[in-house]
Amino acid sequence: MDESRLPRVIEPAELARHRDDARLRVVFVGDAESHARAHIPGSGCIDYADLNRQRPPAGGLLPEPGHLAQVLGRAGITPETHVVACDASGNGRASRLLWTLDCLGHDNWSLLNGGLVAWHADGLPLQTGPMPAADTPPYPVSEGITRARADRDEVLASLDDPNTLIVDARSPGEYRGDDRRAVRGGHIPGAVNVEWTRNVDADNAARLHAPDALRQMYADAGVTPEHTVIAHCQTHHRSALTYVVLRYLGFTQVRGYDGSWSDWGNDPETPIVTGPAPGGAD
Repeated sequence: MDESRLPRVIEPAELARHRDDARLRVVFVGDAESHARAHIPGSGCIDYADLNRQRPPAGGLLPEPGHLAQVLGRAGITPETHVVACDASGNGRASRLLWTLDCLGHDNWSLLNGGLVAWHADGLPLQTGPMPAADTPPYPVSEGITRARADRDEVLASLDDPNTLIVDARSPGEYRGDDRRAVRGGHIPGAVNVEWTRNVDADNAARLHAPDALRQMYADAGVTPEHTVIAHCQTHHRSALTYVVLRYLGFTQVRGYDGSWSDWGNDPETPIVTGPAPGGAD
């Protein structure tokens, strides 16, 4: 396998051709029980909770380096590994792993298009039973390597920057403030709302829409590659897929706000806007 030839989004059939390569590691992101019920043969498992640090009221924060080192090592990931991530629930969880790897400067990764849904729909083999933890040393995580992450202060500083766009991947109701999941409801001033589910073709085994369609969808919302884009949702689960899709489309300046609305909406000092976007669009 030549890692440089693996695409950012890989089809199940292509992954099946490479699955036995020792430099590739398929990782299911979910709970161990779900992984044991059915998984891609030989794949590792990372519990989604292990990719999130809680600091109430904020959730979904990037974990501490020492914790990540252990989690990635147990999953069989080294700095040389090409990681293919998947899940069984829309690929937001899988994308959270890939965003985490980007935060660490680990660029060898792909998203399995459609995750386990597409793998099963294509009639590819599944394995049952628990997988032992990999006999891999802890991943060497350096302090402060967070190139793909934006925090609250950085989001605040970007509000008057015309070259930065905030993409809110939550539902239109959350964006308007009707569906409140923090002390305050609404959205970050200037943010555009592109709900994360719009990336996915539900009629095609949960695969992403075609690249041209995705590119047009974001362009219609004013999101184009010359911008720096900060993606967020409630805890950077849903918006992790937004992050990966934009990377897939060739955007080079993309970041994820890990605390997301659980951080912003629970801070009484941050500015918010309620109601639909100008022109009535969410």
